[in-house]
Amino acid sequence: MSPKGVTAAIRAVLVGMLLAGASAELLAQPPHEAQVPSPSNTQSYPPATQAPPGTPWSAQAVREFLGLGPAPDAAAAKRGAPVYAANCSFCHGPQARGAEGPSLIYSELVLKDQHGTLIADFLRGGRPEKGMPAFATLTDEQRKDVAEFLHQQVEDVANRGTFQIKNIVLGNPKKGARYVAAHCLGCHSLTGDLRGLAEKWRPADLQHNWIMPPRTGDRRAITATVHAPQATWHGRVEQIDDFRVVLLEDSGQFVVVARDAGVTVELHDPLAPHVAMIGNLADSDMINVTAYLETLQ
Repeated sequence: MSPKGVTAAIRAVLVGMLLAGASAELLAQPPHEAQVPSPSNTQSYPPATQAPPGTPWSAQAVREFLGLGPAPDAAAAKRGAPVYAANCSFCHGPQARGAEGPSLIYSELVLKDQHGTLIADFLRGGRPEKGMPAFATLTDEQRKDVAEFLHQQVEDVANRGTFQIKNIVLGNPKKGARYVAAHCLGCHSLTGDLRGLAEKWRPADLQHNWIMPPRTGDRRAITATVHAPQATWHGRVEQIDDFRVVLLEDSGQFVVVARDAGVTVELHDPLAPHVAMIGNLADSDMINVTAYLETLQ
């Protein structure tokens, strides 16, 4: 197989993995180390300005990770949609995901193509011996538009960076206010930390953050007091499992304590009420509270 063929095959495998739910990232830390992230060991990404105009930075990053090639030409893809529907959908399906003929989402030819350089010529001649007719009556522009339509289908399936959250403010603010009064005001204040929440975050982020606030800063960090026969330690929990606990003390020193017999660990989680709430939070309460918090200007 040629180098280009190998590249296309790898793209097809990666797209398949993504569709099967494979994670695009693996976040792991060696079990023998506890490190504070620094510029030398964190991933750096290109600024959003490098993405094509109107393209979310996350979409560009996912595209580069999967090797999907250039972003589809949206205008050409729109022109190509009716041409594809009239000439191709009866065999390959309305979204090129297969019908009587194969899915084109995983096609090596489609994945290798850039702006119709390969697909347009292929459509002109077809592959009659395998049941693929020629479309010589289409113009070169139409064949290229069909190619962009196919690239748009691959983008829609594979690139989760293009996902856009729609309006989620659908609940009943009055019911949300009652839930907040009953469950939240023991720790929070409408005139304090809850004031103006709607101005701080977009609705999707607001909903995420009120359910489980980000653990930013020491105030929300999980800490632990570890008692052993020879000493007691206290600090921020960096790692913990059945065998050991790693603490970062106020002095900046890491302490690794094996959880042997006689060692006890007392965990202190400032977000414990939120963790407990998640297990009992009904969908209706979630959307109602979000709708209410959206009124706190």
